[in-house]
Amino acid sequence: MSGPRHSPEEFDAFYAVSPPWDIGRPQPAFVELAHELRGRVLDVGCGTGEHTLMAAGLGLQAVGLDSSPTAIAIAENKARDRGVTARFVVGDALELSSLDDQFDTALDSGLFHVFDDHDRARYVTSLGDVIPSGGRYFMLCFSDRQPGDWGPRRVTEREIIDSFAHGWTIDAIAAAKFDITISDEGAVAWLVTATRS
Repeated sequence: MSGPRHSPEEFDAFYAVSPPWDIGRPQPAFVELAHELRGRVLDVGCGTGEHTLMAAGLGLQAVGLDSSPTAIAIAENKARDRGVTARFVVGDALELSSLDDQFDTALDSGLFHVFDDHDRARYVTSLGDVIPSGGRYFMLCFSDRQPGDWGPRRVTEREIIDSFAHGWTIDAIAAAKFDITISDEGAVAWLVTATRS
């Protein structure tokens, strides 16, 4: 059900079992755009690290950040097991400047839609702190076109446009899908590509 943002502790508890969004592989929508990833890659809200590891597997320097220590520990174990070099950090997506780093590409699979209006604005500002002009942002978020009332907050195309109206150019907003473990049909999503101005 839609509702207030979960605390970091609540998100951490989701990883005591496998949450519906943790499918054990990258989202197909991100696999399709993997050829567009460049330079240093930040996977914001990386969960157990599948997109970070995908980027690292392409030979890119990749950093995954998540508020869940449990998810980060799982991601680090995956990297070791797969022989892939990536950096994982427990951190706050609203304070990305604390990384003291800059990135050419950012990935966001399922993070944007967890924020309320106030924190969403803070998140976009936080992204701008670590993505210089010309950097790219790829986002997969829950769509308002999803029927029913289960799952996270639904996001409209207008909310995306308004959120990235300053300091960004939206290159594309396309209908997409999340693969999830609780439905073979998946969940309706938006796939967004934006460039830092």
